[in-house]
Amino acid sequence: MSTAEAGWKRTISDVNDGILVNTRRPHPAFYVALFLAAACLVLGAVLWVVQITLGMGMAGLNSPVYWGVYITNFVFWVGIGHAGTLISAILFLFRAKWRNSVNRSAEAMTIFAVMSAGLFPLIHVGRVWLAAYWMLPLPNTNNLWINFRSPLIWDVFAISTYLIVSLLFWYMGMVPDLASLRDRCRGFKRLVYGVMSFGWRGTARQWHHYETGYAFLAALATPLVLSVHSVVSWDFAMSIQPGWHTTIFPPYFVAGAILSGCAMVYTLLVPVRWMFNLQEFIRESHLDALLKLTLLTSTIVFYAYAVEFFIAWYSGNIYEQEIFAKRLSGPYAFYFWVMVFCNCLFPLAFWARRARAHVPTAFVICLLVNVGMWFERYNIIVSSLVEDFVPGSWGHYEPSWTEMIITLGSFGWFFFWFLIFCRYFPIVSLSELKLIMPPPLRGKSGGGSG
Repeated sequence: MSTAEAGWKRTISDVNDGILVNTRRPHPAFYVALFLAAACLVLGAVLWVVQITLGMGMAGLNSPVYWGVYITNFVFWVGIGHAGTLISAILFLFRAKWRNSVNRSAEAMTIFAVMSAGLFPLIHVGRVWLAAYWMLPLPNTNNLWINFRSPLIWDVFAISTYLIVSLLFWYMGMVPDLASLRDRCRGFKRLVYGVMSFGWRGTARQWHHYETGYAFLAALATPLVLSVHSVVSWDFAMSIQPGWHTTIFPPYFVAGAILSGCAMVYTLLVPVRWMFNLQEFIRESHLDALLKLTLLTSTIVFYAYAVEFFIAWYSGNIYEQEIFAKRLSGPYAFYFWVMVFCNCLFPLAFWARRARAHVPTAFVICLLVNVGMWFERYNIIVSSLVEDFVPGSWGHYEPSWTEMIITLGSFGWFFFWFLIFCRYFPIVSLSELKLIMPPPLRGKSGGGSG
């Protein structure tokens, strides 16, 4: 529902004051959340230092499971970052008006999720400074060079491209709003916002170039939604490991990434709209649209799970069949069934309008979807690595406390930066919200950058 449809009696100045309140008077709950996020971040950082000091044996990784919780976290955070680009770029190109109140938070979530994902390859290699020496494409004493044909290198290029384009898209969308902040601040804050807004004055020429550039970046970012997590899936699908060597992985991973991202956007928006009193701008209709998108991607993921089992059975490959049979009833069955219930069964409640309209219920379900998506990545990675073609190399793996505390630290890292963003930048896009206000209301206030 647009602002016009909602029957607002607001002027542009009212919108500015209502959205920019977070930059002046945050709710006390904000400081509690920021403290908890910082505490988790510090705890995770301390454990990382201890792990570097004592060695990777603390992580519990073993033969044949050299990828465990850390790579699970890497894939999870990359997936979380997908919804921001989906909501911002694709829905912008389709002119979906409901995105205007949620896209800024989704874009910020993308940036901080990709930042979180980038930590785990560094954590996983152990002593970071030695890994950097051997991994950079520079001459070295042992004459070792990067294998550019490896899917892991494809990850580096795909994710770095995704981060750069998403960062440009996010920052460019904030330029008019930063100018609005600049005009309402004094002293050092005015200087900082003035530099960040690049001298924006809101002239017709600037708006023309802005809209052209923004549309171009949206069109450029749209293919990345499909390509980036497809490339991540090729880390697995290009191997011959039972349970991984399948062509369904690219669309399967993309659908799962969008599902986890949409659920995380909802999980973030509910407390944010309460802490900063944004119920008038992030409306129930916007949250309802997010839940419908979550339901759609959950259905696709449910179908992908079924097709994956069907392919394993229909192929006649005994190794594939054994892997999937043990996912159902083996030592990792708990992780599998948590995945199925959280990702496939609980979201079915969103078929009911009453469940979508009840915010606490929807919040809990979206929280469980995020849990289920983490278990999905864990289930894919670990249950396939423990058994290959040679029974003599089979093993077992369970997450260690070190891994779980560092994982908690990554959530602290993500929420810390997200809360800092909410404190100092507009959570809702001022410029886009004003464009969909009724024309008589737009005419009641002056132009310029405000």
